[in-house]
Amino acid sequence: MKTCNIKTPLGIASIHGDQNGVAAITIGEIGEITNDIPEVLLAAVSQLHDYFNGTRTHFDFKMNPKGTEFQQKVWNSLLQIPYGTTISYMEQAKQLGDVKAIRAVASANGKNPLWIVVPCHRVVGTNGTLTGYAGGLWRKK
Repeated sequence: MKTCNIKTPLGIASIHGDQNGVAAITIGEIGEITNDIPEVLLAAVSQLHDYFNGTRTHFDFKMNPKGTEFQQKVWNSLLQIPYGTTISYMEQAKQLGDVKAIRAVASANGKNPLWIVVPCHRVVGTNGTLTGYAGGLWRKK
């Protein structure tokens, strides 16, 4: 598994992946910036820079997040949320076919290992308020 850290407007993004794809992207306050980006992470780094520069709204580098079958289903549904829009956890649960699964859907969103790229930040509370984000609500906003 290769790792690199890049500076973003939200903090230091830590990107982890290998030849099978990027497995995780998290953003925090600490981390030494990587000068020599591993080849398997170059596309992700380039596309994240484009996204934060406002020239990209969709990611197409190879992704390989680890999770249960249900989590994978939830994360794949997040990829269907158009750039610049939001949905509620309830709407996402309905789209996945089980309104009663709202808590499980919210929990799977919270375990999304590909921050920014798999847009769990586009899911809000039923009343439109920002709720829950592992990186802090200020980043979700």
